[in-house]
Amino acid sequence: MFSRLFKTCDDVGHLGLKKWIALKAANELYKERIANHPLWCLIWECTLRCNLHCRHCGSDCRAQCVHPDMPAEDFFRVLDSISPHIDKDNFAVALAGGEVLLRQDLHEIGVEIQKRGYPWTFVTNGLLVTDEKLAELCEIGLSAVALSLDGPEEIHNDIRQNPRAFECAVNALHSLVNCKQLKDFDVITCVTPALLPKLPEFRDFLIANGLTKWRLCTISPMGRAVNQPDLLLNGRHTRQLLDFIVQTRKEGKIHAEFNCDGFTGKYEGEVRDYFYQCEAGITTASILIDGSISACNSMRYNHTQGNIYKDDFMDVWNNRFVKYRDRSWTKKGKCADCEMYSFCLGNGMHLYDDDDNLLRCDYYDMKYDK
Repeated sequence: MFSRLFKTCDDVGHLGLKKWIALKAANELYKERIANHPLWCLIWECTLRCNLHCRHCGSDCRAQCVHPDMPAEDFFRVLDSISPHIDKDNFAVALAGGEVLLRQDLHEIGVEIQKRGYPWTFVTNGLLVTDEKLAELCEIGLSAVALSLDGPEEIHNDIRQNPRAFECAVNALHSLVNCKQLKDFDVITCVTPALLPKLPEFRDFLIANGLTKWRLCTISPMGRAVNQPDLLLNGRHTRQLLDFIVQTRKEGKIHAEFNCDGFTGKYEGEVRDYFYQCEAGITTASILIDGSISACNSMRYNHTQGNIYKDDFMDVWNNRFVKYRDRSWTKKGKCADCEMYSFCLGNGMHLYDDDDNLLRCDYYDMKYDK
């Protein structure tokens, strides 16, 4: 009993009483979601083709892709099969790539999603975004867009390996700002060591160009980024990034938020509008390019749970995904004796390698990289 009491006191000391209580309450709600696993978001990896060759691409996408695009009718067959089992007022379809705008049948896809009454979204590098294209897609139910923009021109073009990438992304930002039909949009920025000292200047640039919502994220050592150590943040870098987000949120000129990259310890409740909890396999599922059923399209292939070409999607959703919903297997390595484990449960599932070992942990790195 006393050891448990001392551990609780230690946890409170790390977080402060108010935050500790809030995290405990959030955990209870998370347990309910795990038990009920309501499907709120279905991600469709509809293409792996891309018109860029980014240094940090986790999917190693390219112009000539080995795997062809999934036929739209295959996805809609699955979408129709799950419709009786979801709350249509709390459900969205997210198209993922590759570059989604490369699909020649995107208009038809949007029409079919809208017919079924669901909002849909996608992430883009901006190269193919125009005022006309956005207006067309908004007419058929497009509700939100996330634009990738990774810093000032020199940094962005270096990461994206294209001399026009920054110009096209900024033009896309202007189109998003001016699109009155679009309900929501934001910019996602992958923060690198090179960008850190330029974050205030870049933030002011985004504000001046009309952006109101900004997501900042780190890069994990997966895909092409495995061989790009200059793109990865260490613990000191991550603290600097989170301090910047906290300060930016206090100033209130733009809504900045740390992406769902992982648990942040004392920064929880200050860098996001929510406490971190991995929703992969809890409220979020994905259908990958080959039909594999996964949780988030950032997952490794050994974390897939079935395939739409041989399994019933809802049967897989309800009866598999055990490793996502019982995270006890993650209490090893860095997590074995971590005082924050009860809150983060081993961090995000996308941070595990093919052998189920944790690739990185922001909380651990910040704690030990002084």
